[in-house]
Parts: sequence; structure tokens; C-alpha cells
Amino acid sequence: MRRVTLMQYLIEQERQKDWINADLRLLIEVVSRACKAISIAIGKGELAGILGGAGSENVQGEAQKKLDVISNEILLEANEWGGHLAAMASEEMDHPHQIPHRFPRGEYLLLFDPLDGSSNIDVNISVGTIFSVLRCPEGVSEPDERAFLQPGAAQVCAGYAVYGPSTLLVLTLGHGVACFTLDRETGSFILTQEGMRIPEDTGEFAINASNMRFWEPPVRRYIDELLAGRSGARGCDFNMRWVASMVADVHRILTRGGIFLYPRDSRDPSKAGKLRLMYEANPMAFIVEQAGGAASNGHQRILDIRPEGLHQRVAVILGSKNEVERVTGYHAA
Repeated sequence: MRRVTLMQYLIEQERQKDWINADLRLLIEVVSRACKAISIAIGKGELAGILGGAGSENVQGEAQKKLDVISNEILLEANEWGGHLAAMASEEMDHPHQIPHRFPRGEYLLLFDPLDGSSNIDVNISVGTIFSVLRCPEGVSEPDERAFLQPGAAQVCAGYAVYGPSTLLVLTLGHGVACFTLDRETGSFILTQEGMRIPEDTGEFAINASNMRFWEPPVRRYIDELLAGRSGARGCDFNMRWVASMVADVHRILTRGGIFLYPRDSRDPSKAGKLRLMYEANPMAFIVEQAGGAASNGHQRILDIRPEGLHQRVAVILGSKNEVERVTGYHAA
């Protein structure tokens, strides 16, 4: 069986299908190398003294782990010199990161959550990296925050890495979803699944049930129906799964179906949700839709939301299409 590396796969998309250009191909390759470096760091764990808190907070006021900071630096250093980017933005930084003037600049903007699910690091549970690529608006030579405020539908590429028993890279160029597995002996990402599809129906759901008392009525109604099982309105039993790492929860859904919910709640009425639109919701929504699923904030398609701020939060409901449409319908009722 022919082993197709990530590099070979991307070259084929460029030569045969004209879905990407050389700059975007090289950008994805650089991001993948950064993910390999993060995977190595995570694999060393306490042996390298990198577990535990960093003693700092990010822009959202959340305590940073040492690996949050390390992963962020790995992605910045890997990508700033290649000539493919106009600027970068990270969940861990207040403002966009400008490409130093000593390096050439490209036409793309890169956004990333360097280490999603970092609360799981110290207990050895899967975490990941999420990234999104946009085109820099024409005529913008010094991209500021406004350059990044594009709806998710404008993404030209999105992906995530899962650092688990094996390291996986899941990628969409807007023409389906492919999964690559890191061969630790050769250091190459190898294509292991192409044309990933999410079943339209599911018997699994993922939500943090400890927040139930804060949920809005449509979400409570939906989850109550699932929990009622065979004796309830749905007439069938559902299983609940929750990893507390979005990449792990979404990858499970991409692999075997399901619905993931991180809804708006009443704890802080000023916030539209917990997850970040630009770094988490948009790239994951792009991937899920390309796999035949759906992604909503309860009221509209996530990819249609026009961002108002770089660190904007949003409610997220994504996964198997029929279940996402059901929850969205409850919000409209």
C-alpha cells in the first residue's frame, strides 16, 4: 500500500487539483512541523520539567500552563520567517503578532490556539492545537486586528492536531477532510484517512453537565430529552462523552459521529459563550461542515458570524447534522 506523506498530499492538491498554491502548501508544512515539535515536548512531560502552571495569565484572564507558553512560542518562531504570512494571532496573546521586518511577508494570516485543553496536560489526557488560515485583505501592509475580523466562511484552510496515544493532524482545504498520523520513526505525517464523514444521526453527545443549572431553556430541553432515553420523547438511549479538550471531543465526532455543545449560559450574561470564535469555533466549524456535519451558535451558522473582536466568544453546537438542526430549532421555537 502506497504511503502518502503530508508533503506529497499537498503537492498533489497543488499540481492536480489547483486547490492551493505553493505559499499555502509551505505554510501548512511549517505548521505541521511546529505541531511535531509540540508533540515531542508534550511526550517528555515531567522529564523535561514542563508540566504545571507558568505563573502568568493570558488575555482572557486564564492561568497559563508552561506548555501553553512553550507551544505558543514554537508556533510563532516556526512561522514568522518563512515569507508566507502577513501576521499571526494567538489565543494566548493580546494583539496580532507582526512579522519582523527582516523577513519577507506573504498573503496569509494565521490564527491558532496553541494548546487546546491544556487543563488536561498534568493528568496525561489528549490535548491539541487548532489553526485557521485567512487571506490578508488587499492593500493591507501592516495587518492589525481588523484584518483578522473575517467570517469563518472566508477561511482557506483549517486544521487541528491531536496529541494522544498517536499524534494526528486533521486538515481541510475546503474540499473534504483528511487525517494524517505521525510516524514517529520517520518524523513524517502519513495520510491515514481521506474523505472523513460525520453521520447525520447519532447516539452520542458531549457537554459539561456540571453547568446544567446555568443553561438556557432550549439546551436544557434538548439534553433532558437525551437523558430520558427510551422512556422519553426521543424513544432511544444516548451516551454522554466529555473529555474537556475540544480537539479530542471533536475528533471523536469526526470519527464516529456525535454532537458537541458548549452553549451560552447565565454565569456571565455579557459573554456570548465560552469558546473563542476565531481560534476554536471557526476552524472546527469549517472542518465539521466539510465532513458533512453542521455548526451553529444556536441561532445561526457559525461560519456566517461576522467577528467584532479578535478574542470574541461564542456558543458552539456542532456535529451530526440532524441533531445540530434540532437544537437550533429549539432556540427558534
